Amino acid sequence: MTDALVLADLVEALPDGVLTTDPDILATYSIDRAMFVEPGRALALVRARDTSQVQAVMRIATKHRVPVVPQGARSGLSGAAIASDGCILLNVERMNKILEIDVPNRLVVTQPGIFNADLSHAVAEHGLYYPPDPASWEFCSIGGNLSTNSGGLCCVKYGVTTDYVLGLELVLADGRLLRTGRRTVKGVCGYDLTKLIVGSEGTLGIITEATLMLRPKSEQPLTIAGLYESVEAAAAAVSAVVAAGMVPSLLEFMDRASIDAVNESFHMGFEDHVQAVLLAQSDAGGERARADIEQFAAIFEAAGGEVMIADDPAEGEALLAARRQVLTAFERFGTTMIDDVCVPRDRLVDLVHGVQELARDYRVMVGVVGHAGDGNFHPTVCFDPTDSDEMQRAKELFDAIMVLGLELGGTITGEHGIGTMKIDLLEREVGEVSLELHRRVKAAFDPLGILNPGKVFRPLAH
Repeated sequence: MTDALVLADLVEALPDGVLTTDPDILATYSIDRAMFVEPGRALALVRARDTSQVQAVMRIATKHRVPVVPQGARSGLSGAAIASDGCILLNVERMNKILEIDVPNRLVVTQPGIFNADLSHAVAEHGLYYPPDPASWEFCSIGGNLSTNSGGLCCVKYGVTTDYVLGLELVLADGRLLRTGRRTVKGVCGYDLTKLIVGSEGTLGIITEATLMLRPKSEQPLTIAGLYESVEAAAAAVSAVVAAGMVPSLLEFMDRASIDAVNESFHMGFEDHVQAVLLAQSDAGGERARADIEQFAAIFEAAGGEVMIADDPAEGEALLAARRQVLTAFERFGTTMIDDVCVPRDRLVDLVHGVQELARDYRVMVGVVGHAGDGNFHPTVCFDPTDSDEMQRAKELFDAIMVLGLELGGTITGEHGIGTMKIDLLEREVGEVSLELHRRVKAAFDPLGILNPGKVFRPLAH
């Protein structure tokens, strides 16, 4: 009976074309890109077009105590957008407009549904630059980036999403509208609710608008690749770059499995003896960029690397494109589970060797690719989903890699979030006291527990 009342209220409150209960459409929207997460059975899907519609849904959900799962592009890898039983899927992909580009103050006001790449291209036309650039930037939304505090390839120099968020508009669980932050560069008025909400994965409210800081448009970057016959040599080069005080605009790592994937998919031509590749860029411009590249070359060669400098910007773009697409390229080896551990940069070798040992122990293929500049790596487990034994070993290996990251002084997620896939390890990382405070903050924003229930952490049993 409650379901019928909820649907009746939604029909009354929303315009035509916003609400659907079509089973096939619900099935499509009940999942994201996470593996091994069984979706619940959603009650309805609302594809909101504006903030008032989001507010209407939350008022109805509060009235009937119905769970709501916020969604954007559903490109997440941790299961945060997966449907829960009886939920309303509240999708904001249609809220994809840029509301304002303020050139003098270098900021943009945007709705959450716009793709990262589309926002980046739009502000570039005004000589501005939005740095956070996940590898999935062409199909991930700004709202999702905010929800998981995404990083990306350029964060080694420019930082992650939270570093660029000035303010947010948030619909609370009861439908009230909260505005956080400001338009000024500085501001310390009260608790920083903006940074609290960034990375909360839809558990505290639904982001309907964001004010983001921009930078002046960067120069066309110069690109260099270092080819190594061992992981140790590549790691030594990374350490040397850091020790030299250099700040590349990009410093990426690919292991042999990653190289095989991009060779197959993009015909990059890396030879068989190459066991690791470092990809670096400098966007300092002009002679300074050229000097950076020459210093990278000297460091890479001193560590035993064979150096390739992309003098043609198109060559640099091809290398970068291959790196961005490597996680997709892994799919040629089977179904993938993409881990997201971050370790201190001096533990790079320990992580890669540890992953290789775990892969041998579990008899499952793993490729390692990641942001060497900040220690955030994406070991990717590749397996045959029709082989139940291998699938179970893949699941166990995925968890073992996260444990390895913790043992090396790292974290179980650098940018993909907790979602549903990493709940069991959250308390191990943050501790019991921290988890208790997490629950108290959640209760302050969402006392009925209807916002994205079962994500990030489990509620206490009553």
